[in-house]
Amino acid sequence: MAKLYFKYGAMGSSKSAQALITQFNYEELGMTVWLIKPSTDTRDGADVIKSRIGLERKATVITPELDIKEEYSKHIRTDVIIADESQFFTPEQIDQLRDIVDEQDVPVLCFGLRTDFLTHFFPGAARLMELADSITEIKTVCACGRKATVNARIDAEGRIVTEGSQVMLGGNDSYMAMCHKCWKEKINEQEMLKKQSSLF
Repeated sequence: MAKLYFKYGAMGSSKSAQALITQFNYEELGMTVWLIKPSTDTRDGADVIKSRIGLERKATVITPELDIKEEYSKHIRTDVIIADESQFFTPEQIDQLRDIVDEQDVPVLCFGLRTDFLTHFFPGAARLMELADSITEIKTVCACGRKATVNARIDAEGRIVTEGSQVMLGGNDSYMAMCHKCWKEKINEQEMLKKQSSLF
C-alpha cells in the first residue's frame, strides 16, 4: 500500500542528502525513481539537486503551472517518486501527488522545509501536513544545543531578518537553523540595540 511521505527539517538538516541517499537505495534494489524538484529552487542549477555533503543528481523540473499527474503519465512506470524542496510546490501540485499515490499505488517521498524565516507555513508544506500519510521530522540542532526549528534569515551583517518575501534562495550564508528561544532572544537583542542607538 503506497503512501505519501513528508520528511521535513530546518535548514542544514541534510534533507537533500537524505533524498539522494533514498534514491540511491531504491536504485540499488533495481527500482526506478522519478526525481523531481520545483523550478523555484535554482541554487545549484535549474535541474540539479545537490546536498552540502557533495551528493548531486539531475532531476525533472516542475514549474508552478505544471500538472504533476499529467507529467507523470508521460513517463515509463516508476516505482517511486522522490521530491526535494517540496515546500515550493503549489497546494494543487501536492494534491496531484496525493492522487498519484492513491490511483497509481506509487509511493511519493517529499523532502522540504515546513516553515519560512518568520515561522509561517509554506503553502506546499501546509498541504503536505494535511495530506501526508507519514510525517517525519529530520532533526538538527541550534548552536545552543537545543533542537532547531526556525529557519532564521541572516543579512550581510549577521543580523536576523524579520521582514521580506517568503522565498529568498540561499544557503548557509543566508540562513541559520535556530531554536525558537535563541531566535526570539536575538531579535529582542537587535531591537534593544536599535532603540539605544536611536537615542544618540
